[in-house]
Amino acid sequence: MFPMQTGGIRLIVSAALAAVVTGIAMPAHAQQASAVQAVHDTAHSALGGVAHGTAQNASQSTTHSAVHSAVHGVTHRALRGSAPTVAARAAYLFDATSGTALLSKQATKRMPVASLTKVMTAYVVLREAKLDDVVKINADDVRHAATNDATSASLRAGERLTVRDLLYGVMLPSGADASHALARVYGPGDAGFVAKMNAAARSLGLTSTRYTNPDGLPKPSGGYSTAQDQAKLAEVVLRDPILLTIASTRRHVLPASKVHRAHTWTNTNKLLGKSPGALGVKTGYTKAAGYCLSFAADRDGHRFIGVILGDSKPDRRFQTATKLLKWGGEQTTDDGDQEGNLSDDA
Repeated sequence: MFPMQTGGIRLIVSAALAAVVTGIAMPAHAQQASAVQAVHDTAHSALGGVAHGTAQNASQSTTHSAVHSAVHGVTHRALRGSAPTVAARAAYLFDATSGTALLSKQATKRMPVASLTKVMTAYVVLREAKLDDVVKINADDVRHAATNDATSASLRAGERLTVRDLLYGVMLPSGADASHALARVYGPGDAGFVAKMNAAARSLGLTSTRYTNPDGLPKPSGGYSTAQDQAKLAEVVLRDPILLTIASTRRHVLPASKVHRAHTWTNTNKLLGKSPGALGVKTGYTKAAGYCLSFAADRDGHRFIGVILGDSKPDRRFQTATKLLKWGGEQTTDDGDQEGNLSDDA
C-alpha cells in the first residue's frame, strides 16, 4: 500500500489514491461499488485485461502490485504539529480518503496480532456463508474457548444461531467459541478455514501476514502480521456494509428463542461512543502480542484507519488511538500543499 521502512516513528507525507489500496472484489452481498474501484478496474484493463477474482485467485497479489505501481501517484506535503507519542511496539495511521499515510512505527515488522485475526475470520465467513445460515454449536466449540482461557460469547452446546449473530459474537466480545464454530462449518474445520484465510490474505496483497488459526490464540504458533497489513485489511472490511455495521455496534442483544438462549454482547472497543465518528474495528490481547487495536473513524469527510500492536497497558491503546485520530483530523484542513520531506521521530 504505502512502502515504508521500519524503526522509530516515520511521518509519511505521501498522498495517493486512498481506497485503491487493496483493489479487491467486494463480498457478494455488498451492493455499492466505489469510484476508486472503477479506477482500479481501468488500471487492470490497461495492464492487460486482468479481471478481479475471488480469494482463491492466486495471481491477485501480483496483479495488485502492478496496479499499485501504475495507479498510485505520490506527492508530498508538510504535516501539522508533532505526531502523538506511541508507546506500543508498532503503529500505523493513514487517511483512507486522501491516500495519505500519516504515521508509521515499525509498521512492517512481523509480529503476532492476537484477536485482530478475527477480522479476517469475519471477512472469510462472509465470502463463504449466507447471513441467515444456521450453525449448531457443539461441545468442541465451547471447550475450545474454555481450555484455552480465551474470551467467549458464552455459547452452549446445542444452541443454533445464524451466521449474522455469530459474527456479532466474534467481533464484539471476541468469542473464540463463535469463531471456532464458524471455522468448523465453513472450512470445513480449522485447517480448511485457515487455508482460506491465507488465500484471502494473498489476494488482498497482505504479503507479511500468515494465519495459523481463526482466533489469534498462541497455538498453533507461527502466525504473524504487521500494523500496515492489518490497516489494509481494516480498510477493505469497512467497505462492506455488513461488517461495518457489526464492527461499529456497541452492544448486540439477541433475545431468547426456541433454539438459543438470550445473549447480550458488548463491544470491547472503548472508542465506540466516546471518540467522534469511531467505527470499530477490533481489539486483541495475548501475552505474546500484547494489547492490540485496529481502529477507524470518519471525520470531516475523511476516513482514518489505524492499528496499534504490542502495547503493554490495556487502556493506553485507546488513549493513543484517540490522540492519533485527533491529530490525523488536523491534517485535513487544506491551506495549500507544501513540498515536504520524510522525517524520523526517534
